[in-house]
Amino acid sequence: MSQINNTSVTKQHPSPTRRAPTPGKATILAIGKAFPRQLVPQDRLVEGYFRDTRCDDLAVKEKLERLCKTTTVKTRYTVMSKEILEKYPELATEGSPTIKQRLEIANPAVVEMAKEASLVCLKEWGRPAEDITHIVYVSSSEIRLPGGDLYLASELSLRNDVGRVMLYFLGCYGGVTGLRVAKDIAENNPGSRVLLTTSETTILGFRPPSKDRPYDLVGAALFGDGAAAVIIGSNPILGKEFPFMELNYAIQQFLPGTHNVIDGRLSEEGINFKLGRDLPQKIEDNIEEFCKKLIAKTGLKEYNDLFWAVHPGGPAILNRLESTLSLKNWKLECSRRALMDFGNVSSNTIFYVMEYMREELKKENGEEWGLALAFGPGITFEGILLRSL
Repeated sequence: MSQINNTSVTKQHPSPTRRAPTPGKATILAIGKAFPRQLVPQDRLVEGYFRDTRCDDLAVKEKLERLCKTTTVKTRYTVMSKEILEKYPELATEGSPTIKQRLEIANPAVVEMAKEASLVCLKEWGRPAEDITHIVYVSSSEIRLPGGDLYLASELSLRNDVGRVMLYFLGCYGGVTGLRVAKDIAENNPGSRVLLTTSETTILGFRPPSKDRPYDLVGAALFGDGAAAVIIGSNPILGKEFPFMELNYAIQQFLPGTHNVIDGRLSEEGINFKLGRDLPQKIEDNIEEFCKKLIAKTGLKEYNDLFWAVHPGGPAILNRLESTLSLKNWKLECSRRALMDFGNVSSNTIFYVMEYMREELKKENGEEWGLALAFGPGITFEGILLRSL
């Protein structure tokens, strides 16, 4: 099992909120993240990947090199390691039935990362773990019964009557779905405190490069591993809890007839993804109407009056959104920075964006209202109207 790296997480010193939370509305009280120990610089990825998989196809190698440059990713973390490949050499062999081996690696890895992210989050929150009343566990990287929610609750020594919710295989929008579910729990159970954790690894999709699977190359160039955690609650205790963001309003929407645009299938070889080339266009065609629904209650009309926490599925999606909504070029800076530093880490990435956004909003004249957006299989849109506190 890989060691966990959470050294990039700095302790936040509580500061008074500039705006009072809306009574009864869910707020984010603390945030944390964690990563496996293997840090992969993007400029070294191709050589290592082709060496580990013993691939000598120069055309495929050149294509991956081009993709690595266009993703804007600079560094990523990964559970995969030399030790794992030495123990399971079949993972680097084309066509090997390896789902059992992959789950032997992935199942404990995602819980370990979720545990470390949760511990960081609990430390920032400052209250004991037994005060957590509910847990929402999000992952597209493990398969077992009981699920990671139970293992995580046990590892953290949570109460045995903690309310547990598992959200599996939602893909990139899972983090925002988790926020929506945690919001509903917090607002409908007075005094509750919800630990929301997301944890992902690319182990299930790791395989040798092939010209017959172009999306695998996109995944190799773009995706990373890691975990995140937030604590959600309404009516925070003054002097003991320090909310920094309010979850004001949430909606989900799917686009009819687009269920094959992002397609993932589990097989004996792991999970296989196919990504339609029209995904950025589908998002571009529908995103403005979706955003209008979210911001209607604020009275704002100008998108540049909002702050934006957008899941960075890739640079093309961010570029299309920026162009369609006529956003100023710094509005998506936190999303671009998260993509550059960590890659697309599926459900986790929105929290890396929000952590960067927290620092930005501390500056003078920070916006009050903003949006958290994510997109994934369905095509599904998840959105939350946020309020900076």
